[in-house]
Amino acid sequence: MRPFISLQILCVVASTALFVACRSFPQDEVSALNAFKEAIYEDPRLIMSNWNALDTTPCEWAGVYCTSAGDHVFKINISAASLRGFISPDLSRITNLQELILHGNNLIGTIPKELGNLKQLKRLDLGANQLMGPIPPELATISGIMKLNLQSNGLTGTLATGFGNLRYLQELILDRNRLQGTFPASNDLPSNLHGMYSSAENSTGLCQASNLKVVDFSYNFFTGTVPKCLRYLPSTSFQGNCLQNKESRQRSAAQCSSYSGPKPVRNHPPFHPKHPAAEAVSSKEHQGKSKPAWLLVLEIVTGTMVGAIFVVFLVTALQRWNARSAIIMPWKKSSSQKENVPVYIDSGMLKDVVKFNRQELEVACEDFSNIIGSSPDSLVYKGNMKGGSEIAVISLCIKEENWSGYLELYFQREVADLARLNHENTGKLLGYCKESTPFTRMLVFEYASNGTLNEHLHYGEECQLSWTRRMRIVIGIARGLKYLHTELDPPFTISELTSSAVYLTDDFSPKLVDFESWKSILSRSEKNAGSIGGQGAICVLPNSMEARHLDIRGNVYAFGVLLLEIISGRPPYCKDKVSLVDWANDLLEVPDAMSYLVDPEVKNFRQEELKAICEAVKLCIHPDATKRPSMRELCTLLESKIDTSVSFDFKATSLAWAELALSS
Repeated sequence: MRPFISLQILCVVASTALFVACRSFPQDEVSALNAFKEAIYEDPRLIMSNWNALDTTPCEWAGVYCTSAGDHVFKINISAASLRGFISPDLSRITNLQELILHGNNLIGTIPKELGNLKQLKRLDLGANQLMGPIPPELATISGIMKLNLQSNGLTGTLATGFGNLRYLQELILDRNRLQGTFPASNDLPSNLHGMYSSAENSTGLCQASNLKVVDFSYNFFTGTVPKCLRYLPSTSFQGNCLQNKESRQRSAAQCSSYSGPKPVRNHPPFHPKHPAAEAVSSKEHQGKSKPAWLLVLEIVTGTMVGAIFVVFLVTALQRWNARSAIIMPWKKSSSQKENVPVYIDSGMLKDVVKFNRQELEVACEDFSNIIGSSPDSLVYKGNMKGGSEIAVISLCIKEENWSGYLELYFQREVADLARLNHENTGKLLGYCKESTPFTRMLVFEYASNGTLNEHLHYGEECQLSWTRRMRIVIGIARGLKYLHTELDPPFTISELTSSAVYLTDDFSPKLVDFESWKSILSRSEKNAGSIGGQGAICVLPNSMEARHLDIRGNVYAFGVLLLEIISGRPPYCKDKVSLVDWANDLLEVPDAMSYLVDPEVKNFRQEELKAICEAVKLCIHPDATKRPSMRELCTLLESKIDTSVSFDFKATSLAWAELALSS
């Protein structure tokens, strides 16, 4: 009998050990973190370089914090890491997560509503990113949340009244977004000194959040009045809105009336498949007592293990099935993906953009032999369409196995973003090409026949760029940037504003083209599939309507450098590695020395225009970015001082010929 008992104990211990080993760390949490990493397409600081998809535990991964027992992830903190990508809804599978801090990155897209399933969450900080769309009302169901920070994004819509049900909420930071509507709160009772206000039966919304102490709704488009229950909290800010209280520094009436809210978005009804009914299985009693005890124990243990595995499999399958939606397009996983990640792609996003087929572009570009530009990231072809129009075709150089659903979504958003540009000083997108065999992703632009400004300044015939011609280019660039920054909603910025981003037409009219935007999409190669870091970056195409840095002040600085390059003919960095700004700084401060900034090849210039250019440069390159002017202000300054009329061009040319005659 003792051997049987010993065998029973051994089986039980072995089974227990097997279960403990299998459950030492939930693989669902590991796969959720891997899905999050897969949605990040740029990690310039290599913060996530040690996130190895083959690891069974993520407790040593950067930014991931596990419980003391090492059996769950309770905190993710990756702040100010310059990550670019999406927030994966798979994070909702880390059900024990208490803190999710992704502050100060370049995350795009919308806030996944699935985050509302994180019922243990105490702190959610997604501030200072580039998130768009409404605040999901599902976040208001996280009953234990204490700190919610969504500041400095592009969030739109209204704030759900359900946030008042968050009885533990202490901080609500929503400043610098595009939220609108009235505050979801009403109560005539003011808050007390400790930030708590007496409850009343007629309290609604945020007035019911009795622990609320800090609120910041500044720089949005909220209307109406500030409820008394919020007005006297220990820390509040409501300025920069459209409130009736004019004492709190509100937006002008013009700003409030011009903002019409977000563009309507087509709603896709969620798809809810029926769950298969679970049938109760009753086990039969063992009638035969002739079976040995050890066999009985083994059957029980084996049955339990098989049942547990089946349940886990069933639950996982149901979760993945429920995660599907009517707007998910099936996407073949790339070689770097260990499992399929849901990617929401709106098939109608490009319905108003012309789609070219590869064959017609191949004919137009002479079998893609007419290459006019190249880089490790892309090839640029010149082509002639049947109607006679000239085109520039930019082809993304990336292999199909490195192309993921996220990159496809980003490509489509980039095309949609470029398609909305319509100004005489911006490059015109004619359409795109997207085919599977052979794998093709291309953008088709209107061709600017005179090449780039960089070529004319540094490699071409200098006499082609007279002072007046340069001033016309300056004014054209300024008008183009003013359009991109102030007349588009959301604004559009040039990722690398240099003379290479300025293309010239036959009459030397400038057109801003953001070809360099291709350089920041992250693609991962097969060799990095196990541990994907920044070394896997190979190709391009970053900025979409939601991915744009919106670095307007950075564009203003670059415009100042570009002005110096145009008037001096010098490249941004000289052979001795001295920057153009450092070289020009002293000359900019001395009026009598400003003429030394002018390209020696320019025989004639107007001193008043040079002063205006120098004044604009000094404003643009101000070390304090907040003190740099807008392009609207710069455009007004330059247009008021610079004469680009034909009559002056003729006069300047006559003077130049007169000088030449005298010198001879």
